[in-house]
Amino acid sequence: MTNLDVDMLNSISAARCSVNVTTSSRLHLGFFDLNGGLGRKFGSIGLSLQAPVTSLSISPSKTFTAEGEGAERAIKIAQQVARHLNVDGGVHIHLDQVIPEHSGLGSGTQLSLAVGMAMNALYQRNLTVNEIALITQRGTRSGIGLGTFSTGGLIVDGGRASKSPVPPVIARAEFPEDWPILLIFDKGHSGMYGTQELAAFQNLPLFPEDSALLLCRQVLMQALPAIAERDLPAFGQAIQTLQAVTGDYFAPAQGGGRYTSPLVAKVLSQLQVNGVHCFGQSSWGPTGFAVFENQLEAETQLNQLNATFGYEQDLQFLLTKANNQASQIVVS
Repeated sequence: MTNLDVDMLNSISAARCSVNVTTSSRLHLGFFDLNGGLGRKFGSIGLSLQAPVTSLSISPSKTFTAEGEGAERAIKIAQQVARHLNVDGGVHIHLDQVIPEHSGLGSGTQLSLAVGMAMNALYQRNLTVNEIALITQRGTRSGIGLGTFSTGGLIVDGGRASKSPVPPVIARAEFPEDWPILLIFDKGHSGMYGTQELAAFQNLPLFPEDSALLLCRQVLMQALPAIAERDLPAFGQAIQTLQAVTGDYFAPAQGGGRYTSPLVAKVLSQLQVNGVHCFGQSSWGPTGFAVFENQLEAETQLNQLNATFGYEQDLQFLLTKANNQASQIVVS
């Protein structure tokens, strides 16, 4: 069979179906080796969430079109993937829901993987999530979003070596789904991304080796065993250490504070006063998070926060849980 015959069969198959993809947001809980002295830099730990999600459908079309929030961004991704797949024509993308952009919840990576894997299924190719990430230029520093797309759960990646195509996932654990997770949104702020993020990494001083040693130990000997034993205070202590060390290191790039949003910082400070074990900022923020041991505690804390900060129009809260499942890809 010639390449032309294969392309014709792929086009015929694609014309008969559409592909639906639903993928989850994620928390980026922190980097643990920003020093890179051993030849691998970054390394991170993160968690897949049940909400918010990106949900979309893709079907064949003569041109590249999209509808819904994030349409323009989705079209650019689809065009990138189509050039790599060497397919004629375009696709129509219907975006039902999207993770908020530039909020620290991995919206760009999840949209890229959702569009790429949908087209991969539509044209019956065998590309992996990592290959789609390379095509769409995702996973340059962190492999958390790739891991959460593929399997869900708590993910640890091993950072980038000079020859790493993407940071490899080196550990994955089931996160207790009965531990409610509160997301804290500041609609008046955006996290860093693109050239601004690149400049921040270039302008920051060398990360201390002693700090990297401390954080690696916190992840390996504190956070992961704590999840295995369902010990939220111990897990929270490890995450607090990561948040404090990396947050203070990034402070010059995010307005001088440990957290990007002063408003979110106030909420997190209140949660700390209230005795909450695990809290912080996801990625560059501005979204904050807190983890609770049960639904009663979560609702009690949320009611107190609403009573204290209800006048803040930019502040929004969302209670969700961990997601231990892979992204859903359905061909119909």
